[in-house]
Amino acid sequence: MSSFDEKLHALRDQIDDIDSQLVDLLAKRRAVTTQVGELKSQVGMPIYAPDREAQLLLKRRNQAINAGISADLIEDILRRLMRDSYVSQDASGYQCINPSCKKVVVVGGNGQLGGIFVDLFQRSGYLVEIIGHEDWPNAEQILAGAGAVIVAVPIRLTNDIIAKLNGLAEDCILADVTSVKVSPLKQMLAIHKGPVVGLHPMFGPDVAGLIKQTIITCEGRMAEQYQWLLRQFQVWGAKIYPVDAQSHDQAMAMVQVMRHFSTIAYGYHLMEEGADIAQLVDMSSPIYRLELSMVGRLFAQDPILYSDIIFAEPDNIEMMKRFAHRFLTLLEGVEAGDKNGFVQMFNQVSDWFGDYADIFLQESKLMLVKANEVKKD
Repeated sequence: MSSFDEKLHALRDQIDDIDSQLVDLLAKRRAVTTQVGELKSQVGMPIYAPDREAQLLLKRRNQAINAGISADLIEDILRRLMRDSYVSQDASGYQCINPSCKKVVVVGGNGQLGGIFVDLFQRSGYLVEIIGHEDWPNAEQILAGAGAVIVAVPIRLTNDIIAKLNGLAEDCILADVTSVKVSPLKQMLAIHKGPVVGLHPMFGPDVAGLIKQTIITCEGRMAEQYQWLLRQFQVWGAKIYPVDAQSHDQAMAMVQVMRHFSTIAYGYHLMEEGADIAQLVDMSSPIYRLELSMVGRLFAQDPILYSDIIFAEPDNIEMMKRFAHRFLTLLEGVEAGDKNGFVQMFNQVSDWFGDYADIFLQESKLMLVKANEVKKD
């Protein structure tokens, strides 16, 4: 063996030894975070502590800089470790915020989204019962004594299901988890005299838990009586974002309806153009690969979900028409060769985004790094 080979082999042995030590340290770290989760669950402390996370990242970034190591590298590693620690803490279970709640009923609890809440309530020690399509003959018995009823059914069925819940106890919380709020909230207030709250979980059914997830809340009636429910969501790691129902639906027309519709239109266009997806993937930059992934991700899911969202409100049509009009206006400018007008429009939008443009640029860089790590077979 040459001198070079001997030196390389010795250095690689050192690397292997360091990597082995890292694995041992990570195992020890996970054991400690599991204990942290168990301790938090005893007192009802939320798993996700944003201030603690921010302080930890800042401290370690500064340490990395002083050690001559990339601060971005250390932050990336720590964020991955913290995601893992949240998983280990999540497995510890949760405190039951309201032990006096005799029962939680999830209507549609056999579905994917409803099933998430069933699992979390059960892991928090609540008695949970489910009403599925076949359970309505026994609904009165199932609903008897319920302290909270969560309606987790498709949008098109929500109001009809709520109409069947007119026999709830007056102290029972009635809530829905659909992505529109004005209509269901109005229906719940009309059918139930007790506490009412509209909920919109801003996540899909494929989430592993509620850590760092957002649940939008729209006040209905007797807010003081459903605060324990919101507190329970926070213990599960969720962020609560309160907003009135009308503002919610207006925002969702842009966040969900218009975005989903334009994504569907783009996928439809690719198909009609006969695009070669494999070739597009192979030739993609990380940013386009990520965009293409988001388009493809949508078409891997249930079309009824998206049709329910898009067709839910007649006002959505006017929003999409305005979008289409602006698209065509820009296209007319391009067709006319008005490059100066295009640049002027671009700068106007950039000014409108303000500081968020740079914030989103930095966030997208982190996402692109991860997208570029995706294995291509």
